[in-house]
Amino acid sequence: MSRVAYVPSDLQQPQDLVTAIRARRGGDLLNLDRMLLHSPPFAAGWNAFLKAVRSDLMLDVRLRELAMCAVASLNGADYEFRHHAPVFVKAGGTPAQVEALRDPLHAADDETLFDATSRAALRLTIEMTRAVQVSDSTFAAVRSHLDERCTVELVGVIATYNMVSRFLVALGVEPD
Repeated sequence: MSRVAYVPSDLQQPQDLVTAIRARRGGDLLNLDRMLLHSPPFAAGWNAFLKAVRSDLMLDVRLRELAMCAVASLNGADYEFRHHAPVFVKAGGTPAQVEALRDPLHAADDETLFDATSRAALRLTIEMTRAVQVSDSTFAAVRSHLDERCTVELVGVIATYNMVSRFLVALGVEPD
């Protein structure tokens, strides 16, 4: 149960912001949006930032969604996992990989389900999420697979979705 009541799902104000969020979401306000809209400035910044993270990066969508699912699992953010697992599959992930991502520590070593790039990304996700500090060897493994831009974008995705999961979990935002 959420720790703060959601704003109404038929909220219309502030109109420009609500319209922008609905447009990004295909017409609906998700529970996450209904929580964020308690603070219109926060919701506006979040909407613009997350739109860029989800739409404007060069990072491979499958790798982005893999990291998002791993962060969600590590932080106990079921809401986040439920929203991103289908996107991961649509981007080329498999149902077996989705199941494996429920335990990122084991997934990071699974050579049968994940290629070297995915395993390096999972190790980076685990270290950034659990300890913040990233070992030189983990970073070098990521760099051996990704150029500078995609490395920065992967680190940014992991950091961003740690923020998202912490917001969801702390406020008890329930899956839609």
